[in-house]
Parts: sequence; structure tokens; C-alpha cells
Amino acid sequence: MSASSNSTEIKFGTDGWRGLIAHDFTFANVRKVTRAIASYLETAYPKDRPVLVSYDTRFLADEFARTAAEVLADLGWTVKVVDRDCPTPVIAYSAKHLNSAGALMFTASHNPAPYCGIKYIPDYAGPATPEITDTIVANIAGASDAPAKGSHNDKISSFDPKPEYLKFLYTLIDVERIRSAKLKVKYDALYSTSRGYLDGVLEHCGCDVESFHTYRDVLFGGGMPEPKGEQLVELVEAVKKDSADLGLATDGDSDRFGIVDELGNVLTPNTVLLLLARHLVKNKGLTGAIVRTVATTHLLDNLAAKYGLTIYETAVGFKYIGEKMRETAVLIGGEESGGLSVLGHIPEKDGILADMLVAEAIAYEGKPLSQLVEEAIKEADGPLYNKRLDLHLEEAHKAAVLESFTKNPPTEVAGIGVKEIGRKDGIKLYLEDGGWVLLRPSGTEPLMRVYMETNSVEKESQVAQHMEKVISQLQPV
Repeated sequence: MSASSNSTEIKFGTDGWRGLIAHDFTFANVRKVTRAIASYLETAYPKDRPVLVSYDTRFLADEFARTAAEVLADLGWTVKVVDRDCPTPVIAYSAKHLNSAGALMFTASHNPAPYCGIKYIPDYAGPATPEITDTIVANIAGASDAPAKGSHNDKISSFDPKPEYLKFLYTLIDVERIRSAKLKVKYDALYSTSRGYLDGVLEHCGCDVESFHTYRDVLFGGGMPEPKGEQLVELVEAVKKDSADLGLATDGDSDRFGIVDELGNVLTPNTVLLLLARHLVKNKGLTGAIVRTVATTHLLDNLAAKYGLTIYETAVGFKYIGEKMRETAVLIGGEESGGLSVLGHIPEKDGILADMLVAEAIAYEGKPLSQLVEEAIKEADGPLYNKRLDLHLEEAHKAAVLESFTKNPPTEVAGIGVKEIGRKDGIKLYLEDGGWVLLRPSGTEPLMRVYMETNSVEKESQVAQHMEKVISQLQPV
């Protein structure tokens, strides 16, 4: 999802265009991309609808946002800019609530500090689908990168999206139930846009909250704005030291969640998806389809079968889950990389809501989070074990692997028979014992990602070794 300084190389990946600040993510390229988006808007919306502009906590993100606002105003659009850095799910909700022509969000999500990005969120409040981003990319070549003619303060105003989003959020969670549980919660904002949102919601719900890193730091404390184990060491320690009920975090733009149980275990997104799918059915009496990407746990399939729910598998990228949410009633949709949304919410991933739903699950059950996880895994006939290999392969080697697996697909992996081959996204081998292996080449890096799920740690090791060996032997001559 990076781009070169040559504008023809600006590509919208699974979640917009991202690049290195000052290398390819420049003010000139921001103006060019904004005009390309505006050319799409001309074909899709009347000019009386406002365009929203938002940004995260990154270096210059607010200045890039102002630049985009001036370009849009130059082209005759009325523009509303957020009054401070803002979570992606919040601006997505606003795009729909304010009957807008969509929103431009300046964020590189969980990427390292030197990156920034821009994504367009249509008025349906979810990620832009490929036909929209393809149109935008096609517009880039003919778009100018010239500065706007003036600052257009008459057409640009600021707004606070927080009150309306919170009002909506409180319709999705049982505030009184959480209040009655009197939960002790540790919250690590990771210098992200969720500060002032998630901590405020927790306090509104009567939780005893201790917060960390609730200020803007464009270097994210020297770490990554990603709520994974290595970034959550301080949160884990705080939970254990103070015997808290749970620890919560979000990524940089707050669309991904991070959850720590009362024992200090960082829960995987797969586990959280399973836990919340069960909670929504069992405790809240909700129903609907479960939607997951090809790389996400099949424990969700097992749970769906137990409760008589439909399961859908999509390509990787929340835009595909969002699309399904707009077509049918989806109980929960999510991906192994840490994004989810639920019935009644916008078709965009929301780390703030995900975190609060875990707190709600504890409040409903009155049991420790680790116990709820155990019960959910058992009910879904688990555990299953997941692993991902990131194999560094040159382009020719990647091509050779894909060609071989496409033309001569294996009939077995580490002695386990292959019963079906899926090509929804990459190549997925469905194994006879219920396990699976997925090969997905990176579109932007010399990487082949190999995801796998097995029913034992021993098999996981055997499958991983088998795949590494087979792939290494497919090097082009």
C-alpha cells in the first residue's frame, strides 16, 4: 500500500493509499489524490452535500487534512473538518449521520510513525469498495497537484463528531449492565485517537479506569500504534499488578482492538471474535450471519453450526465484510487482524465498540474473562491453533509458487489430505481434519504470507515445516 513519488504509482490498497511522509506522502500528492477523489464525488453526489475531512494523531496529518479541505473547497464543495484527531469509526458514522458526500480520513492506521495515509469513506459509513477505489486511482493520472487558490474559509468549517457518535454507541451496549458490574479496567490509548473516547465511555459506564498514554505523540512512544503483545507490556503489567478485570487498547485510528484478560493474557482477534459472537447470541438473544475473512478462524464456523447461523467467508479486507453487512443481517463480522463490527452498527470496523462489548460480556456473565474465553472455545469444539509465516520471497519466486499451487495443487499437506481448494483470495487448502492453509502473496512487499489453522500444536509445527520446505523447493531456476 505504499507508493513511489511518481503519481502514477499511487495505489489504493485494502484500506486506502499509504506512503512515507515526505518521500511519497507529500502535500503535492495529497492535493493530487484529493482532486482524484473529488472527480469521483462529482459523479456520485450532489454538491449540496458536505464532504467531511478527518485525521489521526500522526505527524502533519492535521496539515494534510487542511490541505485537502482547501482543494475540495476550491472545487466548490462545502467541507467540514473535525475539531481534533478522530477515530476512523467515528468519522465513518458521521459520514452517514450527516448525509454527506463521504469522508476523507488521513491515517496510516497501525503502520509505523513515518507513514501517513488517506482513505475515502462513502456515505454508507464503510470502506470504499474496489469499484470506487479503482475509479479514484484511474482519476489520479489526470489530476493536478497545484495548490488551492486561497484558503476558502467561507466554505470550510470545523465540527465535533463525538456527541452524536457516543449517543449512537450507547444504543449498542447495555450501559446499566456494565455499571452494575463495577469493572476495574486499565486502558492504554497508545497515543491514539481513542483517547477522550474510550476512557470517557468506560467512565460513563461506571468503570474504575486507569489510563495510559492519553496524549498525542507522533512517534507513538517509539513503538507501533498496534495493540499487540509487544506494544502492550505496560498494560499487561498494570492489569496483573492491580488485579483488574481487563485491559483495553486500540490502534492508531481506533478501528482495531486490543484486549488483555485478568491474568495478563493478550487475546488474539480470533478469540475475541468467537467470544463476542457467542455473547451476542447467548446473552443478548441476537441472531444473524457470521462473516469472516479467508484468514480468520473456523471456530466461528463451528459456533455458527451450533446456533444454526449462516457463515460467510470473504476475501481479506474489511471492505468485503462491510459489503456483506450492507446486503444482509450480520450478527458479527470480523478478521484475524483485529477488526470487527456487529448487528445494528456501521459496516466499518470499530475498536472502541469491540472493547466495550468485551466489558459487556463480562458484566452479563459475572465471570472472569479468561473463563469466558475457555467456555467459548469449548462450545466451538476448540481449541484450534493458528500460525502465520511471513516468507521473504522475490517476485519471481512468489510467481513460481502461485503457478505451482494453481496448476498442480497438493493432494496432502504433512500427511493430511486436501479435500477442497479455495481461490477467493490467494490459495486456500481445506484439509480433511478440519484444518486449513492459506497462501497470500503481498501486493506491495516481497512476502508470501502462509496462514494455517490446525487442531494440535504438533500438527501446526508439521504443517509449517512442510509448507516452508515445499515453497523453498519451488524457487525459479
